[in-house]
Amino acid sequence: MTHQQPTPVQMKHEPETIPSPSDLLDTLRDLRRAVAAEGRTIWRDWKVGDQRRRFRVGALNFAHYLALRRRDLRALQADLMPYGLSSLGRSEGRVLANLDATINALTAITGGVPRHYPRPHAFFRGDRMLRAGTDELFGPVQEGERVTRIMVTLPTEAADGTDLLAALLRNGTEVVRINCAHDDPEVWAAMIGNLRAAERATGRRARILADLGGPKVRTGEVRTAECGHRRIVSGDRILLTAGGFAPIERHPFQVVCEPAEIVGRLRVGDPVFLDDGKLGGVVERLDGAGVVVRVEQVGPKGFKPKPEKGLNFPATDLGLLPLTAEDRRSLDFIASRVDLIGYSFVRSGADVRLLQDELAKRRPDDWNSLGLVAKIETPVAVRNLPEIIVQAASRQPFGVMIARGDLAVEIGFERLAEMQEEILWLCEAAHVPVIWATQVLESLVKKGLPTRGDMTDAAMSARAECVMLNKGPHVAEAVAALDHLLTRMAANQTKKTPMLRALRSW
Repeated sequence: MTHQQPTPVQMKHEPETIPSPSDLLDTLRDLRRAVAAEGRTIWRDWKVGDQRRRFRVGALNFAHYLALRRRDLRALQADLMPYGLSSLGRSEGRVLANLDATINALTAITGGVPRHYPRPHAFFRGDRMLRAGTDELFGPVQEGERVTRIMVTLPTEAADGTDLLAALLRNGTEVVRINCAHDDPEVWAAMIGNLRAAERATGRRARILADLGGPKVRTGEVRTAECGHRRIVSGDRILLTAGGFAPIERHPFQVVCEPAEIVGRLRVGDPVFLDDGKLGGVVERLDGAGVVVRVEQVGPKGFKPKPEKGLNFPATDLGLLPLTAEDRRSLDFIASRVDLIGYSFVRSGADVRLLQDELAKRRPDDWNSLGLVAKIETPVAVRNLPEIIVQAASRQPFGVMIARGDLAVEIGFERLAEMQEEILWLCEAAHVPVIWATQVLESLVKKGLPTRGDMTDAAMSARAECVMLNKGPHVAEAVAALDHLLTRMAANQTKKTPMLRALRSW
């Protein structure tokens, strides 16, 4: 899907004229025919195959949704509202069925004889298939529990004993995440062993996601003039170098880029971000030792560069494979020991095939029983999300993680909310579960006390099928708080649909 700035459309609260039901019926029938034909063409081009018959249905609905959302439907929604008919904004899981239901209603209004209405079992098949895909990926929930799962990133201390893991399980954790960018196979094995012991002690089970590190684009050595006392402010220049430093009097701030070959791909005008967007700038000129970055945005107290901090280049093709040699070594250990593989910096369907081939080498008989989670964290991945979904979900249990940290830096913080909504919509249309990740209840996890913004963000996360908490000293308490919040939100909201429970707040 293309991403353009939306044009505001004011709802016509008191329209001078309302289209007649017969005119709207003609419009809806034309729309239905076009969406069905275009969707079928998209679906055929995908060549989904029979590897996972369940996804063939989801793929067809997904193709219909892509065809539907190529159109601006806002005026049509407004025209349908006076007749009490607009349900187009909640059609993700059942595109043609929703159009048919609206057409049937308009047919009855105009005095015609509607086609037979679908049975509830057929109409809500998309919702049922999304729940089944969620159960397949994250495991079933116990009767009466909330449906949104909780995932927790394990700290290194989880290798030392079972106390933390037992607390996480008791408080409601269904999935634990091992970050393969940290620690080593010995530590991971200890984490897994302790989890199994905690499961036996608590009577609760958890799935294990091993998150591959992917290509690490980081700052290396840092050199600053004046003994590093002055912080970088807007208007300063930074020399981003492949490793060789220049005279400090010519470049007071110098930062090594790792991997070094990225520097050679940068061009004048390319945006550059350091440390999760705490500093933003643009390549001003090329220099013999690297590139000079002009700082354009930084906090009011300035910025002090440090080694081992993230670097982002949203407009630059970095030429990096998403599956590194280190990732392949990690797969040698984890492929037979975990339930899910997290794929960092995946950009395309070809990237997914690359990982699937590596899994098949290590588990030739059952690699497609292993769950795959694609982390969406770049503009390229957003643009290629349909092909990523089709390549993965047609072959194995699959979910999408909205990696909001890197994604916010890459697309701009002001667009993050918009993009996470679009990702949720697309995945629901394909009946693919979503993980809402990055800084959920961060203040509670780190400091033991949530902010108002934390709680609001966590409440919004209930529209996803799984919510991920980062590690921190108060993570067990955060799991308990999130468990209660998600349980309460389930009575108020399901995906985009408000649940009209009786209100007794006054």
